[in-house]
Amino acid sequence: MAVKNRFAELHDDITAWRRDLHENPEILFETHRTSGIVAEKLRAFGCDEVVEGIGRTGVVGVIKGSSTASGKVVGLRADMDALPINEQTGLDYASKTPDAMHACGHDGHTAMLLGAAQYLAETRNFDGTVVVIFQPAEEGGGGGREMCEDGMMDRWGIQEVYGMHNWPGMPTGSFGIRPGAFFAATDQFDITFEGRGGHAAKPHETIDTTVMAAQAVLALQTIAARNADPVEQIVVSVTAFETSSKAFNVIPQRVQMKGTVRTMSADVRSLAEKRINEICNGIAATFGGKADVTYHRGYPVMVNHDEQTEFAADVARSVSGDCVEAPLVMGGEDFAFMLEERPGAYILVGNGDTAAVHHPEYNFNDEAIPAGCSWWAGIVEQRMPAA
Repeated sequence: MAVKNRFAELHDDITAWRRDLHENPEILFETHRTSGIVAEKLRAFGCDEVVEGIGRTGVVGVIKGSSTASGKVVGLRADMDALPINEQTGLDYASKTPDAMHACGHDGHTAMLLGAAQYLAETRNFDGTVVVIFQPAEEGGGGGREMCEDGMMDRWGIQEVYGMHNWPGMPTGSFGIRPGAFFAATDQFDITFEGRGGHAAKPHETIDTTVMAAQAVLALQTIAARNADPVEQIVVSVTAFETSSKAFNVIPQRVQMKGTVRTMSADVRSLAEKRINEICNGIAATFGGKADVTYHRGYPVMVNHDEQTEFAADVARSVSGDCVEAPLVMGGEDFAFMLEERPGAYILVGNGDTAAVHHPEYNFNDEAIPAGCSWWAGIVEQRMPAA
């Protein structure tokens, strides 16, 4: 693997940074310790500018090349936040924070980008400017959107932006990418069925909300099976079901359901929202009840730009010798907001044969660090080659 020698030298340091972050996870925008460490290290590396508080707790570092005559500005983004999961790895550096764990490898992403920033600040072997972006609240908080809304792209004149995520099941340090739609739009819905509660021995005197809700759980699956074009990707899942009474002999007055919708196109996303409303209100009317449907639009579809995707794949091939076509991913990724503002690409780096992300036994594979750092550095040096 053609990783840069400097990252072999820095491997132990970067691993130590990563494990410290793993031991001290922080949720959503509460990345105060993590953000402080990132800013401190960027200043120690000699970055030309370090700004905290972008997107609440995000950090931005600016590194100018040996020349900036090209006028090019490239952004590199890593996420910093953890998940509300109790860790079960048994590691000696396992999370010390109850109900918080780096179960998605953001500790690794942050450490790898810090390693790349140190190398780029040392060498400055490029013609242009690199902006390193450390983002909070990827796991449902929309930190990427908030950094963009804070004017990050315009403030630093970012022209292209690149992101990376580790991927269990891919060989360690290998790469995968795809152009176009890559990660799904992730929406949520809340549905409340209102009827008339009563004694379970007298169902004829009630308007049974459990029957309405049960019908709806099944009927919502027809959005994928009978409404959406079969070649489109869509997942509709009811994930929570709560009744207003817990008694065994009471038909509840109210049933609440929650769920998620994953889609890969704007048209199918709008179709799902429309049909959820129509199906639930129709079922409620059929049984003489009422439905209240709230549809929450979350992260948009993350779309890789063609030119930048091919470039990112070329850099990956220069590091590992190959870059495979990645699968479509029905999970969400708020790097989508940055790719809506600027052209760019998002790549997967192999984490080896490990537990899946968001699993309490997951751990980022430190052996992937040299490849990930080398890809970050390669993006800068090949996109903005020194004069």
